[in-house]
Amino acid sequence: MGVIDKVVGLVFGNGGTLVRDTVEVFRENAENGAERSAAAQDQAMAQYGAEFAIDRKGGFDRFMDGLNRLPRPALALGTLGLFVAAMVDPIWFAARMQGIALVPEPLWWLLGVIVSFYFGARHQVKTQEFQRSIVRTIAQVPQVVGNIRAIQALRHDSVQVAATGPDARLSLAVIEPADNPALDAWRKASG
Repeated sequence: MGVIDKVVGLVFGNGGTLVRDTVEVFRENAENGAERSAAAQDQAMAQYGAEFAIDRKGGFDRFMDGLNRLPRPALALGTLGLFVAAMVDPIWFAARMQGIALVPEPLWWLLGVIVSFYFGARHQVKTQEFQRSIVRTIAQVPQVVGNIRAIQALRHDSVQVAATGPDARLSLAVIEPADNPALDAWRKASG
C-alpha cells in the first residue's frame, strides 16, 4: 500500500497539477486558449470599430454627399430623355447624334475612365458604410443574446420557473388549495 500511495502521490500530488502540467507541454490548455482567442477577437473588434467610427458630418460634407448622388440619376434620366427626344423630334435627335459621332475615340476612353473611377469610388464608400453597419450590428450581439436569455427565462415551460426557493411561506402557499368558484360550480352541476 505504501508503494501505491507514493506512485499516486507522485503522479497526482500537489492537487493533480503534475499531470496537467505535463500534458500542457504537449497540448494547449483549451480554456486558456479560448480566453486568449476571445481577448484577441475583442481587441480586433474594438480596433475595427474605432477605424470605422462615424464622425459627425458638417454642412460641406453633407453638401458634397448630395452632389455625389447626382450623376447616377442624371445619367439614367438623361438616357431616358434621349429615347423620348428620338421619338418626339427624330431630326433634332439625329443632328445631336451626328455631333457625338465626331467625338474622337481617345476622348471616349477618357470619359470611360472618369465614369469608372467615379462609380468605383462610390462603390468603395458604400462598402465602407456597409462594414461600419456590420461592426455596429456585431457590437450589439452580447446585448441581444442577453435579451433572448431573459425572454426565454420568462417562458412557462422553462426549468425552475415556478421554484419557490428558500421561502417557506411561499412553498406552503403553493401546496394549499385555493378557492376556485368555477371548479365549485362544476362539482355542484356534476354531483
